[in-house]
Amino acid sequence: MDYYERMERYYELRAAEYDDAYLGNGVYADGGQDPVELRALEDAIAALPPARVLDVGCGTAFLTRHLKGEVVGLDQSEAMLSVARERIPGATFVRADALELPFPDGSFERIFTSNLYGLFLGPERERFLREARRVAPELVVVETAQTKVGTTEAWEERSLLEGSRHRIYRRYFTADGLVAELGRGTVLFSGEWVVMVAAQKTPNFGEVSFHALW
Repeated sequence: MDYYERMERYYELRAAEYDDAYLGNGVYADGGQDPVELRALEDAIAALPPARVLDVGCGTAFLTRHLKGEVVGLDQSEAMLSVARERIPGATFVRADALELPFPDGSFERIFTSNLYGLFLGPERERFLREARRVAPELVVVETAQTKVGTTEAWEERSLLEGSRHRIYRRYFTADGLVAELGRGTVLFSGEWVVMVAAQKTPNFGEVSFHALW
């Protein structure tokens, strides 16, 4: 079983506990996200202009619910999507691979993604950015702040309440660092726990390395 298969299994099993990281419950009882900063992040997401949005790696739709416009959620985990459908009845959710988006070119005005980009290894980061760029002209990324964890990347041992343990790769970002990696963009939110940036297509796509695809 390769890394991505193990990661898929971890998040499938974690669906019932996924919101705990935001709410400070379960295994995150002593280290959940600061509620004041979480509300500020949610306000920043809600302030994005309404658009045709694809939320890639939507999970339980904890943040998806704050997006405005015509929103579609996508995740590879059916367990996550089951929670998402209960959270936002009547919304559209699709089970699919983030690296092979099942939509024609230009189907959306914005790709939104939270706590997904930092899970990818190098080749998959490039592949994800190319897919995102193919499907929409704008990418909004929410990721865990480097300042909170004190490192840029790590292989981490994760445990679930049912007792299983999982090894997950994670990257952490500063807002400016994430903008620089995407090549062109704007800082929308920068906190102790999370950062959010927006990136747009660049006209010289194909002439630059993956970290400047936008």
